[in-house]
Amino acid sequence: MNESSNVRATSDPHSGENRLALRRVGIDTWRENVVYLNRDCDVYRAEGFQALSKVEVRANGRRILATLNVVDDDSIVACSELGVSEDAFAQLGVEDGHLVAISQAEPPESMSALFRKIDGERLGQEEFHAIVRDIAGHRYSKIELTAFVVACNRGELDREEVYFLTEAMVDSGRRLDWHEPLVVDKHCIGGIPGNRTSMLVLPIVAAHGLLCPKTSSRAITSPAGTADTMEVLAHVELPFDKLADIVRDHRGCLAWGGTADLSPADDVLISVERPLSIDSPGQMVASILSKKIAAGSTHLVLDMPIGPTAKVRSMPEAQRLRRLFEYVAHRMHLSLDVVITDGRQPIGNGIGPVLEARDVMRVLENDPRAPIDLRQKALRLAGRMIEADPDVRGGDGFAIARDILDSGRALARMQAIVAAQGSQGFDHNQPQLGALTFDIVATQGGTVTGIDNFQIARIARLAGAPKVKAAGVELFRKLGDTVAAGEPLYRVYAEFPADLAFAQQSANRASGYSVGDAGALPHVFVEF
Repeated sequence: MNESSNVRATSDPHSGENRLALRRVGIDTWRENVVYLNRDCDVYRAEGFQALSKVEVRANGRRILATLNVVDDDSIVACSELGVSEDAFAQLGVEDGHLVAISQAEPPESMSALFRKIDGERLGQEEFHAIVRDIAGHRYSKIELTAFVVACNRGELDREEVYFLTEAMVDSGRRLDWHEPLVVDKHCIGGIPGNRTSMLVLPIVAAHGLLCPKTSSRAITSPAGTADTMEVLAHVELPFDKLADIVRDHRGCLAWGGTADLSPADDVLISVERPLSIDSPGQMVASILSKKIAAGSTHLVLDMPIGPTAKVRSMPEAQRLRRLFEYVAHRMHLSLDVVITDGRQPIGNGIGPVLEARDVMRVLENDPRAPIDLRQKALRLAGRMIEADPDVRGGDGFAIARDILDSGRALARMQAIVAAQGSQGFDHNQPQLGALTFDIVATQGGTVTGIDNFQIARIARLAGAPKVKAAGVELFRKLGDTVAAGEPLYRVYAEFPADLAFAQQSANRASGYSVGDAGALPHVFVEF
C-alpha cells in the first residue's frame, strides 16, 4: 500500500472539490478510462456515486471522464485514494500520490445525437463531428461506444454519413503533411492470414523513388499485423520525429502507427468493434480511409480479397464495397485504386510473426524457397502503386516492380530501413520457432479443395501468435495440391504447453482443410 493511504480524503473549502491521492492500479482496460473508489470512502458516500456511473477527474489542469468501479479491498484502493486504470493514468499525466479532484460528470455533449442514431435516424455532418470528438476525448464509456457501433451497424450508414464519419475521424487527430505531391500507401481490408504484402511493396516502391510512409497496426484478432511481423526484423515503436527522418532519408518506413495520433477515434471504436466481430461496410471504409488520409497519403492501393471465408464473399458484394470506398475517397480528395484479389486461402507459407517474417525475407532475397503466391501478389500491388508515378506508362508497373525485386534493390532498401529503425538481427535461415509442435495430417487422399481462413487464423492465435512471435502455423499444402492420407497439411508451433493444447484441441475439432475431388475447387473472379 503506498504512503498516501495513511491520509484521509480532503476537501478544498474554496472550490468545494473532493481530493484523493492518485493510485495507479495497473489494470489494462483497453481504450477505456476506469477509476476505482473504496466503498467506505467518504467521497463515495457523500457524492452518491454508483458503480458504472460516469465521473470527472481533474489534475494539473487536465480533465478526463471515466467509468467508476467500486472495490471493497483496502489493499487495492484505500479510502484516501482514487485508483486509475492504465489508460486513465496515461491521460492524466501525473505521478502516483498526486492529489486529484473527482465529481459527478456531465453527460457528453453528443448524447442527444447518439440517441437519435440509436433510434435509427440519419445524422448530419455536425452531429458526427460531435460524436467523434467525444469518442476521441474518451468521454464515452464502453457501453456508449457499443451503442454507437451497433446502431451504425443495424441501420447501415448511407454513403453521405460514411463521408461525414470519415471526415470527423480525420479531424479528431493529427494530419501529416509530407510536402510532396505524391505520397503512396497500400492497405488490405484484412481477413486473410499471412497476407504480408506491405512488407514487400514498401521497399519496392521506395526503391523506385516514391514516398511511402507506412504506419501499420498491431493485430487485434489476427495472428499477426504488419507491425507485429516487422518487429521481428526491426524496432517499430519509434518517436514520430525519428520516423519522419527515416522517411526523408529512405523514402519509406514500416512502423507502428500508435505514436502518430492518427484518427485516434478509430482506435477507440476498434476496441468494441473487434470483440463484437462487427465490421460493417460503412465503419470499415471510415476506419481505413481516415487513417490513410490523416497519414498524408495522396494515392492508395486497396487490396480487397474475396473468397468463401474472406471478409467479402462474392463479386457483387465486392463491387458494392468498392463503390462506397471510391465515393468517400473522391470526396476526401484521395486517389484510390481498389484491387479485387483471391481470398480463398492464406497467402504465403507462414502464419504468425516469425514465420511471416521468414516468408518476406525469402521473397526479398529471391530465395527458391520463397512462397510464389506472396511474391506475385506483392509485385502486382507494387506495380499498381508505381503506376501512380506520372512518368510511368499504365501497364508497365509490374515489370518495373519485378526488376526492382530481382535486381536486389528492394532487399537493399529494406535492409537500410531495418538498420535505420534498429535491427533485431533476424536470420530467416535459422528462425527461432516455438519448440513445441504438432502436425495435422490428411485423413484421406485427394486434392486440397478448401482452406478456412478463419479457422487457420484461430489455430495460430490459440498457439500464442502474435504475442508469442515464435508461435504460428506453417502450411505444407495449398489449394489444388494433392495429398495422400497421413501426409501433413500443416505444422503448429507453440512455446507453452497450454497454448499447444488449446491449438491442438481446436485443430482436432476442425482442421480448416477440405480434401476431396479436384472438381470441387472454388472459383472466384479476381483482377489478377
